[in-house]
Formats: sequence, C-alpha cells, structure tokens
Amino acid sequence: MQHRLTRRLLLGSAAAIPATTFLNRSANAGSPPAAGPPDLSTRLLSEWAEAPGAHPLIPDLSHAGYRGGSRPRRPRVVANVTDFGARPGSPDDCAGAFNRAVEYAGTRGGGTVVVPPGVYRLDSPVWIHWSGVVLTGSGRERTILHFTRPIEQSYRPNLQSTGNSRWSWTGGQIWVIAPERKARSEAEDFASTEGWLLGETLAEVGSASRGQRTVVVSSTEHLTAGDIVVLETDNPADAGVLRHLAGDVPGTREYDWPVKAPQLTTGSGGQYVQYATLQWPVRIAEVLGDRLVGLAQPLRYDLRPSWPSRLREIGPTVHDVGVESLTIRNELRPMTAHNKHPGSNGLCFQAVHDCWADDVRVENCDLGFGFTTTKAVTLTNVVVGGRSAHHSFACRMQSHDNLVDGFEIEPFSVPLPTGALHHGLNLEGLSAGNVWRRGRMAEGTFDTHRAMPFENARTDITLVNNGRVGGSAASGPLFGARIAHWNIRITSGSPYAIHLADVAPRSITVGLQGLTGNASGLPRDFQGDLENGTYLLGQRPAVADLYSAQRQLRRDGA
Repeated sequence: MQHRLTRRLLLGSAAAIPATTFLNRSANAGSPPAAGPPDLSTRLLSEWAEAPGAHPLIPDLSHAGYRGGSRPRRPRVVANVTDFGARPGSPDDCAGAFNRAVEYAGTRGGGTVVVPPGVYRLDSPVWIHWSGVVLTGSGRERTILHFTRPIEQSYRPNLQSTGNSRWSWTGGQIWVIAPERKARSEAEDFASTEGWLLGETLAEVGSASRGQRTVVVSSTEHLTAGDIVVLETDNPADAGVLRHLAGDVPGTREYDWPVKAPQLTTGSGGQYVQYATLQWPVRIAEVLGDRLVGLAQPLRYDLRPSWPSRLREIGPTVHDVGVESLTIRNELRPMTAHNKHPGSNGLCFQAVHDCWADDVRVENCDLGFGFTTTKAVTLTNVVVGGRSAHHSFACRMQSHDNLVDGFEIEPFSVPLPTGALHHGLNLEGLSAGNVWRRGRMAEGTFDTHRAMPFENARTDITLVNNGRVGGSAASGPLFGARIAHWNIRITSGSPYAIHLADVAPRSITVGLQGLTGNASGLPRDFQGDLENGTYLLGQRPAVADLYSAQRQLRRDGA
C-alpha cells in the first residue's frame, strides 16, 4: 500500500502504546521512556516499509552506495606500476610512474592497475581522470603509498580571502576527478564551482510528491533507461524549498533565511553558486511513455510548480573507479590551527558517481576520505589513523547516496594541538541519502556541519564522542529533516551532537546507549515543536542496523 505517512498516522499506528512511550517529543525527550515492547524498532521499520520514500521521520537509505548498493566491478589487470618505473623502497619519486600507469589504463577503456607490496615514495598526487580504472594494492598492511608533501606544496595553494586553506576539507593525495572539472577549478582559482559541469536540459519535469518513483516530463525523446541524469530544481528567493527540506515544521516559517543562511538563500547577496539549485543525480529506470519515466529510487523532496525542475545531462564526470588494498601515508608533520591545513589528505572523490574504495587506510591526514559533489560512492573496510585529523570523513556540496560501510577512526597517535579541531563524520551542504554504518570511533563525533544536510543516517556505531561540530554561521541550519541516529553506543556518556531531540526537525533517534545526559549541546535553529522522535533510549533496538534492514525489505519486495 503506497500512501504518504503523516505524523498523525505514525502516532495512530501505535495506539496500543502510550504516546509518551512511543514518541518522545522535544519537550520531554530527555527522559528515558518506559520499557516498550522489544520489537518497537521492528514496528517502526514496518511503518517505513508502507511508504519507503515518504515516511515523515525515517529516511530511505536503501539505495545508498555504488549502483544502488551493488557489488563493485573488478576489471581485468591491464597495468602494473612497476612497468612504468615505480620501485618499492626506492628513494625516488614514484608519482609520475603511478600517473602514467593510471593514464595507460584509462585511455584504453579502463582496467586494474596493480601496485605490488612495498613502500612507494610519492611527491605529488595520483590523479584518476578516467572511468573504469581500479588502483589495487596487496593489502593495506603491505602496499603503502608514502606522500612526502601536502597538496599545497606538491600541487598548488588554495586559500580563501580569509587565509583559510580549502585543502582543509577537500582534495586528495589520490584524487578521482574528471579532467574537465579539474581544469574548471584551476581556471576559477578554486573560488567558485566545485560540482557537476551540467550539460543540456533533456526534459522539463512536472509536479510530484516526495516518495514518488514515476514523474511526468515534457518529453522522453532524449531519455534512455539506465542513464544517470541530474534532477535540477530551482531554489527561489522565498526559501520555500529550504523550508521544505527542513521538514516544514512551524519554526522554519519564522526562521530569517536571508540573514541567518545567506549561503543557502537566493537573493541574499551571499549565496554559494552550488546552492542556487538542488542537484540530485538519479538513474532512469524505465521510459514508460512519451511523457512518463520511472526513476531508480524515490524522490527525496516534492517537485512543485513554484520550484521549476528539469532533467539535465550530468556532464563530464568519472564513474566505476576503485581504490583498493593500500595505505595512503602522509609524511608526519605537526597539525596546524583550524582550517589552515596544507592538504596532508587521503582519498577524494569529486563530481563523480558510482565509485568505491575498499581496504584503504589513511594516516597522518588533515582530511581522510572526502566526498565533494558525489553520487553513489561506497567505502568499505576503511581506516583513519596516525596523528590527529581535521576531517576523518567529509561529505559536502550536495553529495548524495554515498555509503561508508565498516570503518574505524583509531586513537590519535599525536593528539590535537591547541587551536585545532577534529570533527569526525562530517555531513553538510544539502547532502542527502548518505549512510555511515558498522563503525568504531575512538575520536570524533557526528558532525552535521551546517548548510542543512537532510535524510542521512549513522547506524550501528560505537564511539567515544570527543569531537566538535563545525560549519560557517552563514551556512544556516545544522539539520534538515530526517536525520537518523540508530543503534549508537557512546562510551564517554556524552550526548553531544548525537541526541537530536532538541535540535533536529522531523528526525529520529533510536537506541542511543550509554548516555549520561540528554542535551545535544548544539544551537537550536528552529523554534517550536520540531516534530521529531526519540525511541528506545538506553536500549539496544531489535533492528540493529537501519540500512541493512531497509535493504532486506527492498530485496523482499516490501
């Protein structure tokens, strides 16, 4: 049965349970609920399954990851870095050899580039500009890429007018990016666009509701099943789109968007160009007629006449790139003050889709793993270690449907110096559908970094919770709607940034364990009833992992 769930329906479906037990609203969310039935999380999941893309509190995560959650492809071996001059254990720079091997594979249609065991010295980044290239070592304990210089020195400086370095939150020693995107950034001195270089408009799109998978278009002449396109939606100056993404709770109407969120708000004079429109890549599942198409996943937001929408070509990009079984080790150097980092970074995906990394470790980094305007990238079995980091993981600038599955942030071997911050799991910039699951964090917190990410989840994670939330005040709200923290075990007792009842609109926390308090410690953006839910506080939920449970229901056809 497909229908839009409302908060009234959510409450009504639990009529046998006292409302104060089933749903802690913001006014009383600090008190643990009375013991509920052991399958309460299962019942919540069943409610979600009635209308998977339209539940008022629970995001649809079931399509996160490479090609909607598929296993990555492993192409045949076509190159070995040693054939291009790389020598493990040599004092000579191997970066040129690595880049020649990658280019060789890329210009021949893709393939696996093998990196044999050993330690390789690299004095500059490895660029992966071609689709279908997989860089594969022999295991992260056996294949080590030792980068001697940060990006600021080996590539170019990247400073804002404030003196802050953009390498503090983007860029990688291994960098997956289309050459056209790289050239555009260089031409703009990295001061303007970061995302998709969109192509032609393929069709205008009619009105539709969040959760729909079929949409009416002006014509299907230029649309083909299997193609990935970008659904682009205007962000008008009335902030209606922004209020909608924040859940349309009463406080969103009183919020002064142009003053408090100028980077998001059209007409404010301070809007970032990336936020003038919503840009959500989505695959065309089927063409159903001259004016009707089916999408591979449900819409994440309404499409309304006052917010014109269209399908556009995704433009120059890279896809089906993998990085596997190796360590990215930066030369150990002292961590700088906050946002002054020179780019001792790890692996960055920028303006790409359907890529992956597996069995990768990053050491001594400013940024460990970065998503900058990405779609459907999967990281599995990844680790951040060594000295203190700025961002262990960053997900920014409208990055959607990425999956970090099995991760660890190790105890820092060199602690944070005075004037530095570590964030942890960063989400920002209208990013949606992203998942962190099955993780262990000896450092960091759940960093929702302003610019209103929405419909994301962290699930089945154990953490100390000692990081800090960040983000420019000009970027506006910390949270959009439907942020889910599900089965989270806090060993330090701190609820900071994880217990969301007092700050996040139309969001949900299920099974937060180990807390000694109830306040998020974060500034509240929206006043009034946030219409969110807290469930099974202090208890382990029967549904231990929201992502895997949703995936199972999807496979079962629920």
